[in-house]
Amino acid sequence: MSSELIKIGDFARLSGTNLRTLRYYEELNLLEPASRSNGGFRYYRPTDTHRVHLIQNLQNLGLQLDQIRDLIAPPGLDKDADPAPWRNRIDRALAQQEELISDRMRFLEVQRREIQEARTKLAQCQMCDKKPVTENNFCEPCTLTGDSLPTLLAALFH
Repeated sequence: MSSELIKIGDFARLSGTNLRTLRYYEELNLLEPASRSNGGFRYYRPTDTHRVHLIQNLQNLGLQLDQIRDLIAPPGLDKDADPAPWRNRIDRALAQQEELISDRMRFLEVQRREIQEARTKLAQCQMCDKKPVTENNFCEPCTLTGDSLPTLLAALFH
């Protein structure tokens, strides 16, 4: 057994996950131990943490584990095979991850604008002596301007 290999428990801690998750990833063909002992203990390379983090990042971007498996599945490349299809598959995986990140950034930017809009309106509320209660329909519409409240503020006023 190479001294660079890490037992599964230590690898789980290093990866910021748990044994159950690692075994599940293996069951789904998302992660493969670098080696197994005669007793069946799993051992990983320290760099295998990169794969665990990639899986977690893709989950955070909204992909299901089966989609992640399809995206990052090993290409089955043997030593005599043309590496071009393998590089193309990796490039597609990276492009898809970049697209998911771009989509998430657009979504987060919309949320940021909604928060800014709500905070701007809330600052205007300081000039009003009313408070959002059932009797005034939680200030909807605004008693100062007659305008509808920003949706985020309306949700928090209820």
